[in-house]
Amino acid sequence: MSVEIKLSRSNRTYRPHEPLQGKIITKFPSSVSHRGIHLTVNGSVNLQVRGGSAGLIESLYGVLKPIPILKKSIEVEPCGKISAGTTQIPFSIILKHKEEDTKFYETFHGANINIQYLLTVDVVRGYLHKSFSATVEFIIESELGGLPEKPVSPETVFFYITQDTQRHSLLHELKSGGFKVSGRICTQCLVGDPLVGEVTVEASAVPIYSIDIHLHRIESIMVGEKIATETSVLQTTQIADGDVCRSICLPIYVILPRLLTCPTVFAGPFSVEFKVTIVVTFQTELYNVQPKSDPRAFRKWVAMESLPLELVQSQ
Repeated sequence: MSVEIKLSRSNRTYRPHEPLQGKIITKFPSSVSHRGIHLTVNGSVNLQVRGGSAGLIESLYGVLKPIPILKKSIEVEPCGKISAGTTQIPFSIILKHKEEDTKFYETFHGANINIQYLLTVDVVRGYLHKSFSATVEFIIESELGGLPEKPVSPETVFFYITQDTQRHSLLHELKSGGFKVSGRICTQCLVGDPLVGEVTVEASAVPIYSIDIHLHRIESIMVGEKIATETSVLQTTQIADGDVCRSICLPIYVILPRLLTCPTVFAGPFSVEFKVTIVVTFQTELYNVQPKSDPRAFRKWVAMESLPLELVQSQ
């Protein structure tokens, strides 16, 4: 015996004014009586503060009260009976009517902030019988109205990485020999488009071990009168492996993980931002000795440049 929800779109992606459609599929070996089939849509922003991102007082809050976005329920079928075998029951729910001014945030799964939309079906039975239920997550994207039309011109920033641009201490051979890595990278792009750019190693006295692109998410939550902020590495993409040839342009092409990213948002109680870091690692004996658990840590054989990244949505 099973109950499942199958949405009309395979990617489960909808916009607020679009109807959420699909089928409730039941599989029973014999007919089942019920007291109604109900659908419930829930959308909320779930916040939590961990000890590493706040002080002692703020960390005591733990999981904060969720911010409700949407909650609607409809009755798909009144009391009746579901026949044996496989039964498909169609449904359609309007998430947002035109006269409503509810603010919908795009789906996002972060370390401390989760913006999630769930659809639950309940086949209600009598007091002596356990009800059947199933839940499926669907993805919300921004409303078309007010969004810029494609294409959005990406904003490109030129960067330079040298021994003089580093704020942390470097190995003596890096300081004395010197190095210069230059390039350009987009600092504003669409959520569904790749992050593109290029990087060139112009000079380096020490051989290069690798060049990587780190994508960071910056989650900020208002706790009382303070703001708890945590930065975490979302994705690492290797651009070059080994001591690359000098003065050769290497392309940067990074696919953004959809559910782990969203358009940059600044709301009252929370905000979600992103930044990109170009990391150049040099060959040294210390690389194999020191632990490498935290890619954000400053290391003497690593040079980097961080730039803010604004993610936007379009039609």
